[in-house]
Amino acid sequence: MSYVIPPRQWATARLPDITPPHLRVTSVVGMTLAPAGPTAEMYTFSPEPCGVRLAGKHAKGRVQGPDASCLQMSFVGRQRIPYRGCVSEIVPTTGTNGTVASAADTLADLQRFETVVRNQLDAVGLPSDQVFVSVDQRAVMLSNMGSVLSTLQADILARSHYISKMIAASAVGLFDAALNYLWDELVSELRRRVIGFDLGYFYDTAAGGSDLRKNLKSEDDLHRIDDASMLRASHEIGMLTDVGYQRLDHIRYMRNHASAAHPNQVTLTGLDLANWLQICINEVINTPPDTVTATIGKLLANVKKDRLDQSAIDQAAVFFDQLPADRADTLASGFFGLYTAPDRTVIVADNIRTLWPKLWPFIREETRSSYGLRHARASANAETDYATAARELIELVNGTAYLTPEIRAVEMDTALEVLVSTHRGMNNFYNEGTPARRVSELAGPQGDVPSAIRDRYVRTITELYIGNGYGVSWNAEPTYLDMIQRFSSSDAGVALRMFNDVAFSSILASSTGKKQWGLLLDALDPKLTSTTDRNLMAVIRAFTGTPDQLRIDTAIKKLLAPPAA
Repeated sequence: MSYVIPPRQWATARLPDITPPHLRVTSVVGMTLAPAGPTAEMYTFSPEPCGVRLAGKHAKGRVQGPDASCLQMSFVGRQRIPYRGCVSEIVPTTGTNGTVASAADTLADLQRFETVVRNQLDAVGLPSDQVFVSVDQRAVMLSNMGSVLSTLQADILARSHYISKMIAASAVGLFDAALNYLWDELVSELRRRVIGFDLGYFYDTAAGGSDLRKNLKSEDDLHRIDDASMLRASHEIGMLTDVGYQRLDHIRYMRNHASAAHPNQVTLTGLDLANWLQICINEVINTPPDTVTATIGKLLANVKKDRLDQSAIDQAAVFFDQLPADRADTLASGFFGLYTAPDRTVIVADNIRTLWPKLWPFIREETRSSYGLRHARASANAETDYATAARELIELVNGTAYLTPEIRAVEMDTALEVLVSTHRGMNNFYNEGTPARRVSELAGPQGDVPSAIRDRYVRTITELYIGNGYGVSWNAEPTYLDMIQRFSSSDAGVALRMFNDVAFSSILASSTGKKQWGLLLDALDPKLTSTTDRNLMAVIRAFTGTPDQLRIDTAIKKLLAPPAA
């Protein structure tokens, strides 16, 4: 049984009017009532600035809250059967005298605490201004926590220590620290999911054939994966949706530039923190893996456990045919990593050799070429076992055409990896210049990059020219522009379509991304020769939305034909 008293009736509502005669009021949530009076006792409700006052002979206390839209009451009938009314968002606090403290009292307590701390800081000569956010913003954040956290299960809440720290930091007015704790909770949850899914598969996706992959062996090595790579790999293996990845990458950006992790002057609001926590809960904590991800997880587990029978092989072949291209590439890299691992078992090797030819037709050219580059790098580094295993898989599908690794292609691959790593590291605006110039030297005066690495080269230089959302490396930007001006017509077509990439599109949402995108279009325009490319350029320039919305525009999607050869 429930009854909601709307705000307009607070001044007139009487309990005898809303309860059957045989019931008597025993409690109102957030209040202290004396022993129940006679059934005919009249209780009235009246509005107050911070909530509602219950007035009556046996009533004490107030229901408080910034949005006291309803009351929650318990009734007991002749048979002592409890009834509970509707649940409101009002969360009162109890004062030292046993009565319910008002929201105004809570805010006053926070203000008094802040004053004490300010006085202590002043006493020792430390700055006390611009340390705490306003009490009003703290109240906004805290008042939203009940509804935001209501969807979490009890066991998840019990282990969410960083959320507790986030709320505590918010209460005392340190929103930048609170954002740091929120990000720590997200990273902790992503790592938990990766460990529960397939750690090796994640490492193969996040680190590929890089030297870092050799040092990633157990869950203790997860800290070696930087936050940007963790998000991208989680997205690639299907743990994050496209929208989820973009939203979380924005939180990562704000964590890097608005939290206590780095010096900054960015102002955060209570709604910012509450909204970002809600996104983390919706996109990660409460979201189970999609069907494709779950099926891949089962397949990887079966590959490692026992030799696959013909029925399982046939089912896998059907599954490969239904995979999106990007997920097929990611799964192929996982198989490649399993086969070339130094600790692989005979069962794993046999299963991968059986499945590899069935997956190969669905792997894109860029990914196929990457396996030839991995083989070349292993050969150059005298990693005989790895190079032999890679060669076996490539020859198993008659892929020897991908084994033409000119030394410059191998060096370019290494140089691009160093450049990207520097771009994602600290002080990248200063440090990017040297590795960018090394890539430019390998490209040569005519931009003659080997075909095996050319697509990655074009995409990397284009992405780094756009920046990281916070700015562009002043030490490397002229070099990036010089390399873009050496793009061929085909390269320009690839660069023009970069907005269709989820990660690239996320950067275009920033003010820096919008500015650099305009400059990029100016550099690419004179290079486009095909009718398809020039028509696409015209539509992009006429587009009235922001650049990050290009990829979802219906008319533009129709023009996203492959660039002219």
